[in-house]
Amino acid sequence: MVFVIFAAAKKLRGSACFMRLKHFNIDLGAQIFLACSDTSRLRILNLILTNGEMCISDLEHILEFTQTKTSRHLLYLKNSGILTSRKINQWVFYQLKEEVFDITRQIFQFLSRDAILQKDQQVFQTMYNNRELSLNKLKIKPINQHA
Repeated sequence: MVFVIFAAAKKLRGSACFMRLKHFNIDLGAQIFLACSDTSRLRILNLILTNGEMCISDLEHILEFTQTKTSRHLLYLKNSGILTSRKINQWVFYQLKEEVFDITRQIFQFLSRDAILQKDQQVFQTMYNNRELSLNKLKIKPINQHA
């Protein structure tokens, strides 16, 4: 997987997407690949990448994880330098750091047809349409629905 991602990145050299990667180093790369070595973290990252930001309670419901499991993985991703967070009322929303957005997006281009990741996004969309998410309560639109 590492070879394929860097081979794809090499093809894109010189494009605008590499502007944010100019401070990318081997340590950050190692953290990203370690984070992607766990299926639960991949599922969390995919939802956050696809929808812009997510709060822990929404992730729990969509992924059917316990609060403990979800918190543990979010803390790992935040401590790895991949996620950042912001608090709105009682909710904490997690989002990708700008520095890792492009490489994370490239990784998930290779995983986009995965049935589990597609199911997670369908559950998100159903819950969002049914107004069951924190995003609905705070009137925040997911990134893929911004006009």
